[in-house]
Amino acid sequence: MKNRLFRLLCLMLVVFLFPVSAYANDPGEGNIDGGGGGMGQGTSSNTWTPGHDGVRVTVIRDSDNAPVSVPIDLTSITPAVNIGHFGQVSKIGYRSNGTLTPHFGSYDCIQPDIAMPRIVSTGDNPASIEEIKRYFCSEYAAQLVANYTGIPYEDLISGDYKLLLEPIAYFTFNSTKVGMTATEAALYNMQLGGTLRSYMGSLTHKNLPLAMFLETSDLGYPAWSGSTSSHVSDDQIISALGLGIVRYKEQPPDLEVEAADYEYRTDTEVITAITVTAGSRLTPDNPGRVTFSIMGSTYTVTDIVIPAGSSQVVWCKWRTPTEPQTVTINVTCNGGSASAATITAKIVDLNESPPPNPTARDRNDDYTLPSVPSKPQQLTAEWSVWYAYWVPKWEKCRHGSGKDRWYHWVDNGDWAYGRDYYSASLTASGVAQPDEKAVTASGKTMKSGYGINISINARVSTSAPANHTTWAQNAVSYFPEFAYDTYWRLHDRVVSGYNATLELKKNIYSTYYRRSHFTPVWFPNATYTTYTYVIDAWTPVGMLSMNVTDYVTIRQSVFDDWHVAPKN
Repeated sequence: MKNRLFRLLCLMLVVFLFPVSAYANDPGEGNIDGGGGGMGQGTSSNTWTPGHDGVRVTVIRDSDNAPVSVPIDLTSITPAVNIGHFGQVSKIGYRSNGTLTPHFGSYDCIQPDIAMPRIVSTGDNPASIEEIKRYFCSEYAAQLVANYTGIPYEDLISGDYKLLLEPIAYFTFNSTKVGMTATEAALYNMQLGGTLRSYMGSLTHKNLPLAMFLETSDLGYPAWSGSTSSHVSDDQIISALGLGIVRYKEQPPDLEVEAADYEYRTDTEVITAITVTAGSRLTPDNPGRVTFSIMGSTYTVTDIVIPAGSSQVVWCKWRTPTEPQTVTINVTCNGGSASAATITAKIVDLNESPPPNPTARDRNDDYTLPSVPSKPQQLTAEWSVWYAYWVPKWEKCRHGSGKDRWYHWVDNGDWAYGRDYYSASLTASGVAQPDEKAVTASGKTMKSGYGINISINARVSTSAPANHTTWAQNAVSYFPEFAYDTYWRLHDRVVSGYNATLELKKNIYSTYYRRSHFTPVWFPNATYTTYTYVIDAWTPVGMLSMNVTDYVTIRQSVFDDWHVAPKN
């Protein structure tokens, strides 16, 4: 209680001493747009004065879009004592029960200490939607609503709630002072058979409903895409106009992030992924957003939808630098209002251990054939992405009674969820064969000391869109004379794509700069088995990899192709 009193006193000081800075800390984000146009000519019994307007505010629980407060009406004027109105019912309240209940007198409204901006436009006095947003998204407005609804300020702006705003007009109709929202005006006009529109249409069926409408769909109401300066129908008002939404920056979903560190190769297209869990549901009305900050660039994933308590992977595709280094990747969710994570990516250069230049004098008399290794393989991957779809629930609402009874249909539906499932698989094959410069080779049999070629075909098959995966980009070959360790050769991508071909890099010790590896002259008569590790086929759930082996048969050595004799 002391904290609330202290905050209220501070708020009053802000109001009276520093009115210009009342919007210094805006916790809200507005989903509000507006329009309007010129006014028609009134009469003494049917008239409206520009500026005689207000806003009805209802606190809505975000998790199920249910109202949790009695609506409050804010206005900068003093309405007539005997004003006619329909109570304080929100647009959502009329959606479930469209009956109007007339009241005269005893109208409760709040006149804020900081005057509200103009809400309803006229041709000569247009309202500023930016001023409206700034006012209702401010700390001042949030504190005002908290004080009058009894919802603690910290809870109100925590993200569990949002504000439904509805423009109100105070005017004279048939010589009676009245106040009503755009929705109430549409319902009343239908009850009167069109009389209200015929006398006050420029206000009730143009400038009032167009004072606020949604930029993006929310609460089951669509974004308005129609004219912003023409008369609209009762049905259009009821279904899509006369409302705005304020959400708060510290809003759910509370996305919890799970992230792991990575090791990547230089100059490679890779995927960095995290797993996010939504504390409360993400819908197309209130989607999630994840931003990856990598080496001065940002990669943002938007429109994430997840049921409450569920998870999915979220990722970005990027290319690693050409030089080895350690890269810090910062991940933020929903603009930083939820969880954040830091990923360390180690970028390595595999081309740092090519075999040395072989010579004719090399020997290894104690050599024994090593076992062929088998590194961990990942041949398949599966993942899924949530999507949301609207399930309509049409309900019939009754208006009036007796012979004046009439009905209309409203959609009280909600979002439901499904998953798109994706997969990827890697298959690879390799061919080791004598280089064409080994002129005495026959098929896969050759003499030691000559070069061999290794060609890898790597195929990635996937059901996912292109931004979900990469093709196999690197292959590393190891050789038996080094016990499949110490030295290795990288492959070049000679055919790119999901059906890739990778061949050994050109050998700097080759006289003809061939894509070859020289077998040692001392290698025994035996099977010379090559081992290649195919890597860097990335998916949102990790890297696909595969072991590939092939062989040539060594019989004799390069010296057996030389004959030494005296010169004639």
